[in-house]
Amino acid sequence: MPLLTEIRGHVAILTLSRPDARNAWDEDFNEGLESQLAALEKNHEVRCVVLTGDEKGGAFSAGANLADTTTHTVASPAAFITGIPHWRKFVANLLTDFPKPVIAAVNGYAIGIGCIATYCCDLIVASERAEWRLPQVRLGIMPAYGGAVRLARWVGKGHAMKAALGHPIDATEAYRIGLAQWLVPHAELMDRTLKVADDIAALPPLASRLAKESLTKGLDIPSIRDASEVDVYRFMALSQTEDSKEAHEAWRQKRKPSVRGV
Repeated sequence: MPLLTEIRGHVAILTLSRPDARNAWDEDFNEGLESQLAALEKNHEVRCVVLTGDEKGGAFSAGANLADTTTHTVASPAAFITGIPHWRKFVANLLTDFPKPVIAAVNGYAIGIGCIATYCCDLIVASERAEWRLPQVRLGIMPAYGGAVRLARWVGKGHAMKAALGHPIDATEAYRIGLAQWLVPHAELMDRTLKVADDIAALPPLASRLAKESLTKGLDIPSIRDASEVDVYRFMALSQTEDSKEAHEAWRQKRKPSVRGV
């Protein structure tokens, strides 16, 4: 399988690996992410996930495999309609719905679906070589899976429209407009990403899980009052956990807490 998985302590690293085609996206990436994320969700030792591209490919992902003549086509309207449940499990929703924090380590070009995948993660660490492109309109189609509106949630309508109409975003601009939260020299990308991931993995995992849920689901709630009310229930549930009691006690004793996800 071209999706490589490595677990380091409480952090899992998923690597898109098709280096001979600049990590071009194909159905196997989506299938691999679906199966691996399902396994990582059940693995309570894993508290944070990193998604990156194989360094040998020189990119995060070059996007859809345009060499395949069936790419961006459907056999018939019936095939499309009956396939809708499958598309609901595509990468955009897989990453957004995954309950644990996911960090994209963008090590080069992120194009098309490879671009969209980065901001379906929760945080982005960018190499100075990173570049985001949505070339779909130039191909007579458009960014699918809410690709443009998802980007607008990160950077606003104007920046998202610019990207959706084919203008690239380089690493410096991505950091300036808030798409990337960290911008680092290329050689330092994975070290910095793993430092961020380790910091997240050291947090009480139930709290980081519900913090992610609060933000991602809260963005879909039109009323801030309603979003706030739901958060009261999350807050009260977390206040009853053993990790919350331990973290408060550790703060009072000026020591590092020992959290277990309970």
